[in-house]
Amino acid sequence: MSQDARAVGDGSLAPETAAKAASAREALGERDGVVIAFSGGVDSAVVAALAADALGDDAVACTARSETLPAAELDDAKRVAAEIGVRHETVTFSELDDPNFVANDGDRCYHCRTMRLGRMYETAKELGIGTVCDGTNADDPGEGHRPGLRAVEELDVFSPLLDAGITKEEVRAIAESYGLSVADKPSMACLSSRIPTGLEVTEERLTRVEKAERVLREWGFEGFRVRDHDGLARVEIAPDELERALDPAFADAVHEHLTDLGFEYVTLDMAGYRTGSVSPGGDGEESADGEGNADGDDGGGADGANDDDGASRSLDDEVDIGRQYPR
Repeated sequence: MSQDARAVGDGSLAPETAAKAASAREALGERDGVVIAFSGGVDSAVVAALAADALGDDAVACTARSETLPAAELDDAKRVAAEIGVRHETVTFSELDDPNFVANDGDRCYHCRTMRLGRMYETAKELGIGTVCDGTNADDPGEGHRPGLRAVEELDVFSPLLDAGITKEEVRAIAESYGLSVADKPSMACLSSRIPTGLEVTEERLTRVEKAERVLREWGFEGFRVRDHDGLARVEIAPDELERALDPAFADAVHEHLTDLGFEYVTLDMAGYRTGSVSPGGDGEESADGEGNADGDDGGGADGANDDDGASRSLDDEVDIGRQYPR
């Protein structure tokens, strides 16, 4: 049976989506091999599933870990790669080595993605593979300020979902047809998106944001951000969860926990959670899936992870999740 005649996933996709998915799979199958910039979010997971379907062992998912990747997202990437059955590699780098990234101007995501995708190309060269691809989908170019997409174009990264015209909604449908657990995973931008443009990105700020968001996730919140305004924590909670955050017990507990983590002041943003509230012009956050770290999929906290080389941070010693507020 020809490549485009085989059903994608379980064969349940709508005809138009199925045709697009088959086209993306066929385009991947025409390559000798691919390295997928893999965050474990839904976009990169679908690319990995299509690539593994088309290329088998010649498809390699690669996750770049750094200070901006929550430890829980690295764990998720490993789990999702195993779920797909695709070979998974990890590489390590530091965005903080680049003063342009640390300066946190309007092109922060451009500098980040240039470094991250550069590591993907190095890995591809080591493996004798000529193609690096990412999870940019057809909706991404129209979502406001997206300087990271410029890096994708400049580095000639292959974006099979974009080329096939696959939208975010269709990405989720394809993920569901493959039975992927991340089909409904919310978007996850990297931790640096919590730091307002113009305020330097430092490891201290990234770490306390990661720990603060872990607290909220452990308390059961799903849509949230903790923005670090130079020591002032601005907590954003999704509108459908905001009523819980108005509980005085929550106010007392979140103030106690976040000041323990190093924030001087803790505020609740009454406008609720929305993407891009600290980026230029209030445009949408760069999603990590296109970034190749924590998928165009945002939403939350991080647990400690034990990486192979011990490079990750363990949060357990400094966050007492046992002190939960009464619900």
